[in-house]
Amino acid sequence: MIATEDLIWTDAFLAGYGPMDETHREFVDIVGAMLRGPDEALLESLRQLITHTEHHFSQEEGWMKKTAFPATECHSNEHAAVLKSMRDVENYVANGGEPAEARRLATELARWFPGHTDYLDASLAQWVAKKQLGAVPIVVRRGVAYHEDE
Repeated sequence: MIATEDLIWTDAFLAGYGPMDETHREFVDIVGAMLRGPDEALLESLRQLITHTEHHFSQEEGWMKKTAFPATECHSNEHAAVLKSMRDVENYVANGGEPAEARRLATELARWFPGHTDYLDASLAQWVAKKQLGAVPIVVRRGVAYHEDE
């Protein structure tokens, strides 16, 4: 489980599709900076996150559309809900609300991201790779412990 007081890139987040993994690394870096940064930088960091996330989600939705991904509606709905939350918090903070609300959002995003990546993005990465390359990617994760249940 990822500690939500910080978010740092780890190979556990790899989905196996290079362009997606690069975008995810940028997302993790921005959210992590919001968790660690000073309150006075939070609004600008949140705006940077929104700009990044609009591109990030648009990129993934383009892959879904191009490859007729079966779970497009579910995945897109989750993207829309996350962006709405980001925009709502940006509006609140920009209009005099507590900057710490942006940090609370970042904490929730740090909780949300690993599960979203493991389930929705990993399946999209496999789908896209199979459609483009004819095979499912093999993901090598360094430093990630594996424990087989007995």
